[in-house]
Amino acid sequence: MDSQADITLTPSAAKRVAAIAAKQHKPAILRLAVEGGGCSGFQYRFGLADAPGPDDIVTETDGVSLVVDDISLDLVRGSAVDFVESLGGSAFQVTNPNAAAGCGCGSSFSI
Repeated sequence: MDSQADITLTPSAAKRVAAIAAKQHKPAILRLAVEGGGCSGFQYRFGLADAPGPDDIVTETDGVSLVVDDISLDLVRGSAVDFVESLGGSAFQVTNPNAAAGCGCGSSFSI
């Protein structure tokens, strides 16, 4: 199921996923999951996936897929996943309109 309006993967993030996947000889599929924990209550978890699961929402950018399970999607609906490089390092970053508060590390949030 393609659900572009629910969550998006930026071209910068798609390029980075493709590069990582090629190095690891895996498909260019990034999984975003939301788990309890982190300094603000929920935390984002990223990893490469071999294939989408039966309950995953899938969106595609430049031939790279972003998959999110339907439970996590409720917490990140409307978000964009980007890859940001700065003096502090480089990382995947989620711009989440549902987050009421975040933390300094940018990897956890509360609603």
